[in-house]
Amino acid sequence: MRLSSALPKEVLKMAMESILGHKFRSFLTILGIVVGVITAIVVASILLGLRQNIVAMIEEYGTNNIYAFHLTTGFGPPNREERLRKPLTEADAAAILAQTNAIEDISMVRPSIGSFGDGFDDNLIYEGRNYRWALTDGVTPNLMNITNVVLTEGRFITENDNSQRRNVLVLGVNAAEALFPDKEGDRVGKMVRMNGMTWEVIGVLEKRKAGFFGENEEDRKVYMPFRTAQKVAPQRDYIVHIIKARSDKVQTALEDAEAVLRQRRGVKYGEANNFDIKTADAFIEQFDAILGGIGGAAIAISCLGLLVGGIGVMNIMLVSVTERTKEIGVRKAVGATKGAIVLQFLLEAMTLTFFGGVVGVVTAIGIAQLVMLLVPSLPASIASWSIVLALFVSVMVGLIFGVLPARRAANLDPIECLRYE
Repeated sequence: MRLSSALPKEVLKMAMESILGHKFRSFLTILGIVVGVITAIVVASILLGLRQNIVAMIEEYGTNNIYAFHLTTGFGPPNREERLRKPLTEADAAAILAQTNAIEDISMVRPSIGSFGDGFDDNLIYEGRNYRWALTDGVTPNLMNITNVVLTEGRFITENDNSQRRNVLVLGVNAAEALFPDKEGDRVGKMVRMNGMTWEVIGVLEKRKAGFFGENEEDRKVYMPFRTAQKVAPQRDYIVHIIKARSDKVQTALEDAEAVLRQRRGVKYGEANNFDIKTADAFIEQFDAILGGIGGAAIAISCLGLLVGGIGVMNIMLVSVTERTKEIGVRKAVGATKGAIVLQFLLEAMTLTFFGGVVGVVTAIGIAQLVMLLVPSLPASIASWSIVLALFVSVMVGLIFGVLPARRAANLDPIECLRYE
């Protein structure tokens, strides 16, 4: 029977026999492929999991929201120019509401009044227990509706609480559990100490479903009325505007709010904003840019592993051509064409790297599952496309690096091959 008539089934069978006949050598050959695939899939799964968490968290707070602040929000500390900027004001919020109908409401937040050494000690104390990790904000009552705040106990801050500057607090779940570990459902009305004053607990926040590495900052929040924060921490004059746009008018609301703030803050035409204003989508885009950099580094490492694996495959296939010189001569003598010989060695190389891809995928899935088991707060989500892509790239590495050995085998002189010892 002519070899060419048995393609590709018989050729694939011979390729498998060759690989299985040298198991350890084959494993060492594909090790670079395995490492490259593991790196790509594990990093991609973690980055994808992080992104899904960020998107879920932003959606939970409200996709129609726009955030304005005098400093750049997002990642990294402010520069010197930003630190010299004047904070936003209550009058800015009133002007924005008055000059556009694309905005439904604006909430104001005095963020982290106990941070940065501003003289306000937000360590919470109750009957010998304390909570030192609070992120204490002064907020307007409408924050509850704008950011979809949900309570498990009590009520949220009211207009009366705010106008009368009452010493009342709404606790995040972390603070509530630290101060009242055995009093779930009975925390409202308790009196706690903070900054040398007595405060009444009027509500407890529900734990947010989405978080970054399993944590959501709101679980550490302690909310007091906006004007109470003005009274107890007057030196902390930073204000964040959380602007709720009307449905389908987010871009219009963004442009209108930006125009009002530019005019009020004296920004001339052509000059950059001396404030930051972002939609929820902009935060996702900013995070995507960071993930892109990390993903690029992971791809570079993965490509290095695939390159090493490809060179190993080419080397072992060249050795295989030399070892099977006589066999190649016999096959050519019985009618095998150059194309049949090329296909045989290409299939062998592609099968070898495909196995490397399979081993890498299985190992990567195992590592991702182990990471989630040992560190539940570290998200990992393996997409089916990443598995398919990894296997495809593995096969293509075998195809590319198998060309030279295959061509060398096909070009051997059958007479010289039969004389080879």
